[in-house]
Amino acid sequence: MANSRNILARSLFWLIAVLIALFAPAAGAQESAGAAAAAQPPVAYASVSELNGILAQLQQTAQSIQSDLAKTRIEKWKTDGSTKRQTLADVESIQRNLESALPEMIAQLKSSPEDLGASFKLYRNLVVLYDYFRSVAEAAGAFGSKDEYQSLSNDLNGLESARRTIGERMQKLTASKEDELTRLRVQVKKLSAAPPPPPQKIVVDDTAPPKKPAKKKVTKPKPAPATMDTPPNTSQPN
Repeated sequence: MANSRNILARSLFWLIAVLIALFAPAAGAQESAGAAAAAQPPVAYASVSELNGILAQLQQTAQSIQSDLAKTRIEKWKTDGSTKRQTLADVESIQRNLESALPEMIAQLKSSPEDLGASFKLYRNLVVLYDYFRSVAEAAGAFGSKDEYQSLSNDLNGLESARRTIGERMQKLTASKEDELTRLRVQVKKLSAAPPPPPQKIVVDDTAPPKKPAKKKVTKPKPAPATMDTPPNTSQPN
Protein backbone atom coordinates (compact mmCIF):
# COMPACT_ATOMS: atom_id res chain seq x y z
CA MET A 1 0.00 0.00 0.00
CA ALA A 2 2.92 2.38 0.73
CA ASN A 3 4.35 1.79 -2.76
CA SER A 4 0.96 2.50 -4.28
CA ARG A 5 0.69 5.81 -2.43
CA ASN A 6 4.20 6.82 -3.53
CA ILE A 7 3.39 6.08 -7.17
CA LEU A 8 0.17 8.06 -6.99
CA ALA A 9 2.02 11.01 -5.43
CA ARG A 10 4.65 11.01 -8.16
CA SER A 11 1.95 10.75 -10.81
CA LEU A 12 0.14 13.75 -9.39
CA PHE A 13 3.40 15.73 -9.27
CA TRP A 14 4.20 15.19 -12.95
CA LEU A 15 0.61 15.90 -13.95
CA ILE A 16 0.73 19.26 -12.18
CA ALA A 17 4.05 20.07 -13.84
CA VAL A 18 2.65 19.36 -17.30
CA LEU A 19 -0.46 21.44 -16.62
CA ILE A 20 1.68 24.36 -15.44
CA ALA A 21 3.74 24.21 -18.61
CA LEU A 22 0.67 24.16 -20.83
CA PHE A 23 -1.67 26.59 -19.14
CA ALA A 24 0.14 28.82 -16.63
CA PRO A 25 0.08 32.56 -17.56
CA ALA A 26 3.34 34.45 -17.88
CA ALA A 27 2.60 36.70 -14.93
CA GLY A 28 1.67 33.68 -12.82
CA ALA A 29 3.92 31.74 -10.58
CA GLN A 30 6.64 33.42 -8.62
CA GLU A 31 7.96 30.33 -6.95
CA SER A 32 10.74 29.83 -4.51
CA ALA A 33 13.77 28.43 -6.31
CA GLY A 34 14.78 26.40 -3.28
CA ALA A 35 11.34 24.83 -2.95
CA ALA A 36 11.25 24.01 -6.63
CA ALA A 37 14.66 22.40 -6.48
CA ALA A 38 13.60 20.32 -3.49
CA ALA A 39 10.51 19.11 -5.35
CA GLN A 40 12.43 18.03 -8.44
CA PRO A 41 13.81 14.50 -8.81
CA PRO A 42 17.50 14.00 -9.66
CA VAL A 43 18.35 15.41 -13.11
CA ALA A 44 20.54 13.55 -15.60
CA TYR A 45 23.93 15.09 -16.36
CA ALA A 46 23.16 15.24 -20.09
CA SER A 47 20.05 17.32 -19.42
CA VAL A 48 21.93 19.75 -17.17
CA SER A 49 24.75 20.04 -19.71
CA GLU A 50 22.29 20.76 -22.51
CA LEU A 51 20.55 23.47 -20.50
CA ASN A 52 23.82 25.11 -19.47
CA GLY A 53 24.84 25.38 -23.13
CA ILE A 54 21.51 26.99 -24.07
CA LEU A 55 21.63 29.46 -21.19
CA ALA A 56 25.27 30.37 -21.86
CA GLN A 57 24.35 31.24 -25.45
CA LEU A 58 21.36 33.26 -24.23
CA GLN A 59 23.46 35.21 -21.71
CA GLN A 60 26.06 35.98 -24.35
CA THR A 61 23.34 37.21 -26.70
CA ALA A 62 21.83 39.37 -23.94
CA GLN A 63 25.20 41.03 -23.27
CA SER A 64 25.70 41.67 -26.98
CA ILE A 65 22.22 43.24 -27.26
CA GLN A 66 22.90 45.58 -24.36
CA SER A 67 26.23 46.63 -25.83
CA ASP A 68 24.84 47.21 -29.33
CA LEU A 69 21.80 49.13 -28.07
CA ALA A 70 24.10 51.45 -26.13
CA LYS A 71 25.94 52.21 -29.40
CA THR A 72 22.77 52.86 -31.37
CA ARG A 73 22.14 56.58 -31.92
CA ILE A 74 18.40 56.67 -32.38
CA GLU A 75 18.29 60.42 -31.97
CA LYS A 76 20.27 60.75 -35.24
CA TRP A 77 17.98 58.55 -37.30
CA LYS A 78 16.36 60.09 -40.36
CA THR A 79 12.76 59.78 -39.23
CA ASP A 80 10.08 61.73 -37.37
CA GLY A 81 10.10 62.39 -33.65
CA SER A 82 7.20 60.04 -32.92
CA THR A 83 9.08 57.06 -34.36
CA LYS A 84 12.21 57.98 -32.43
CA ARG A 85 10.27 58.26 -29.15
CA GLN A 86 8.54 54.92 -29.70
CA THR A 87 11.83 53.21 -30.51
CA LEU A 88 13.53 54.72 -27.47
CA ALA A 89 10.67 53.48 -25.27
CA ASP A 90 11.06 49.98 -26.73
CA VAL A 91 14.81 50.08 -26.08
CA GLU A 92 14.21 51.06 -22.44
CA SER A 93 11.78 48.15 -21.99
CA ILE A 94 14.29 45.75 -23.55
CA GLN A 95 17.13 46.99 -21.33
CA ARG A 96 15.02 46.64 -18.15
CA ASN A 97 14.15 43.09 -19.15
CA LEU A 98 17.76 42.17 -19.86
CA GLU A 99 19.00 43.68 -16.60
CA SER A 100 16.43 42.28 -14.15
CA ALA A 101 13.74 39.92 -15.40
CA LEU A 102 15.84 37.71 -17.67
CA PRO A 103 18.70 37.04 -15.19
CA GLU A 104 16.17 36.08 -12.50
CA MET A 105 14.45 33.58 -14.81
CA ILE A 106 17.78 32.10 -15.90
CA ALA A 107 18.84 31.63 -12.26
CA GLN A 108 15.53 29.96 -11.42
CA LEU A 109 15.84 27.53 -14.30
CA LYS A 110 19.44 26.71 -13.40
CA SER A 111 18.34 25.73 -9.91
CA SER A 112 15.60 23.46 -11.34
CA PRO A 113 16.82 22.35 -14.80
CA GLU A 114 13.74 20.29 -15.70
CA ASP A 115 11.09 22.48 -14.10
CA LEU A 116 8.54 22.92 -16.89
CA GLY A 117 6.96 25.91 -15.17
CA ALA A 118 10.28 27.80 -15.03
CA SER A 119 11.09 26.76 -18.62
CA PHE A 120 7.73 28.01 -19.87
CA LYS A 121 8.15 31.30 -18.01
CA LEU A 122 11.53 31.91 -19.65
CA TYR A 123 10.19 30.92 -23.07
CA ARG A 124 7.27 33.34 -22.83
CA ASN A 125 9.64 36.13 -21.83
CA LEU A 126 11.87 35.40 -24.83
CA VAL A 127 8.84 35.57 -27.13
CA VAL A 128 7.93 39.05 -25.86
CA LEU A 129 11.56 40.17 -25.85
CA TYR A 130 12.02 38.98 -29.43
CA ASP A 131 8.98 40.92 -30.64
CA TYR A 132 10.19 44.19 -29.07
CA PHE A 133 13.75 43.74 -30.29
CA ARG A 134 12.69 42.83 -33.81
CA SER A 135 10.78 46.13 -34.01
CA VAL A 136 13.92 48.03 -32.98
CA ALA A 137 16.12 46.10 -35.46
CA GLU A 138 13.70 46.74 -38.31
CA ALA A 139 13.59 50.43 -37.45
CA ALA A 140 17.39 50.50 -37.47
CA GLY A 141 17.37 48.95 -40.93
CA ALA A 142 14.94 51.60 -42.18
CA PHE A 143 16.32 54.72 -40.48
CA GLY A 144 19.68 53.93 -38.91
CA SER A 145 23.17 53.25 -40.19
CA LYS A 146 24.23 50.05 -41.91
CA ASP A 147 26.50 49.08 -39.02
CA GLU A 148 23.71 49.56 -36.47
CA TYR A 149 21.35 47.38 -38.45
CA GLN A 150 23.96 44.66 -38.99
CA SER A 151 24.81 44.46 -35.28
CA LEU A 152 21.19 44.41 -34.15
CA SER A 153 20.29 41.87 -36.86
CA ASN A 154 22.98 39.50 -35.61
CA ASP A 155 21.68 39.90 -32.05
CA LEU A 156 18.14 39.21 -33.26
CA ASN A 157 19.30 35.95 -34.85
CA GLY A 158 20.97 34.93 -31.59
CA LEU A 159 17.80 35.71 -29.63
CA GLU A 160 15.71 33.71 -32.08
CA SER A 161 18.10 30.75 -31.78
CA ALA A 162 17.86 30.81 -27.97
CA ARG A 163 14.07 31.02 -28.10
CA ARG A 164 13.89 28.10 -30.53
CA THR A 165 16.20 25.84 -28.51
CA ILE A 166 14.30 26.57 -25.28
CA GLY A 167 11.05 25.67 -27.06
CA GLU A 168 12.51 22.43 -28.43
CA ARG A 169 13.79 21.47 -24.99
CA MET A 170 10.36 22.09 -23.49
CA GLN A 171 8.80 19.80 -26.11
CA LYS A 172 11.23 17.00 -25.24
CA LEU A 173 10.69 17.43 -21.52
CA THR A 174 6.93 17.43 -21.92
CA ALA A 175 7.03 14.28 -24.06
CA SER A 176 9.28 12.59 -21.50
CA LYS A 177 6.95 13.50 -18.62
CA GLU A 178 3.92 12.30 -20.57
CA ASP A 179 5.64 8.96 -21.23
CA GLU A 180 6.41 8.61 -17.55
CA LEU A 181 2.84 9.49 -16.65
CA THR A 182 1.64 6.75 -19.00
CA ARG A 183 3.91 4.20 -17.34
CA LEU A 184 2.80 5.32 -13.90
CA ARG A 185 -0.86 5.00 -14.86
CA VAL A 186 -0.24 1.45 -16.03
CA GLN A 187 1.53 0.61 -12.77
CA VAL A 188 -1.27 2.14 -10.71
CA LYS A 189 -3.84 0.19 -12.73
CA LYS A 190 -1.96 -3.04 -12.11
CA LEU A 191 -1.69 -2.32 -8.41
CA SER A 192 -5.39 -1.54 -8.21
CA ALA A 193 -6.30 -4.78 -9.99
CA ALA A 194 -3.94 -6.95 -7.94
CA PRO A 195 -5.59 -9.16 -5.28
CA PRO A 196 -5.25 -7.92 -1.73
CA PRO A 197 -2.44 -9.45 0.26
CA PRO A 198 -3.37 -12.52 2.36
CA PRO A 199 -4.31 -11.73 5.93
CA GLN A 200 -1.59 -12.11 8.44
CA LYS A 201 -1.78 -15.24 10.57
CA ILE A 202 -2.11 -14.55 14.24
CA VAL A 203 -1.08 -17.45 16.44
CA VAL A 204 -2.87 -17.53 19.74
CA ASP A 205 -1.38 -19.79 22.42
CA ASP A 206 -4.42 -20.88 24.43
CA THR A 207 -2.58 -23.55 26.43
CA ALA A 208 -3.18 -22.73 30.04
CA PRO A 209 0.00 -22.68 32.11
CA PRO A 210 0.20 -25.32 34.88
CA LYS A 211 -1.36 -24.17 38.09
CA LYS A 212 0.95 -23.65 40.95
CA PRO A 213 0.05 -25.59 44.11
CA ALA A 214 -1.85 -23.47 46.55
CA LYS A 215 0.05 -22.57 49.60
CA LYS A 216 -1.41 -23.87 52.84
CA LYS A 217 -2.53 -21.17 55.13
CA VAL A 218 -0.87 -21.50 58.47
CA THR A 219 -3.14 -20.44 61.31
CA LYS A 220 -1.20 -18.96 64.14
CA PRO A 221 -2.58 -19.78 67.66
CA LYS A 222 -4.34 -16.95 69.32
CA PRO A 223 -2.83 -15.79 72.59
CA ALA A 224 -4.75 -16.85 75.75
CA PRO A 225 -6.95 -14.11 77.22
CA ALA A 226 -5.54 -12.42 80.26
CA THR A 227 -7.16 -13.54 83.61
CA MET A 228 -8.27 -11.17 86.34
CA ASP A 229 -8.32 -12.13 90.04
CA THR A 230 -11.81 -11.78 91.52
CA PRO A 231 -11.68 -10.36 95.06
CA PRO A 232 -13.49 -12.50 97.70
CA ASN A 233 -17.04 -11.49 98.73
CA THR A 234 -16.56 -9.98 102.17
CA SER A 235 -20.03 -8.72 102.63
CA GLN A 236 -21.77 -10.08 105.83
CA PRO A 237 -25.33 -11.28 105.77
CA ASN A 238 -27.77 -9.10 107.70
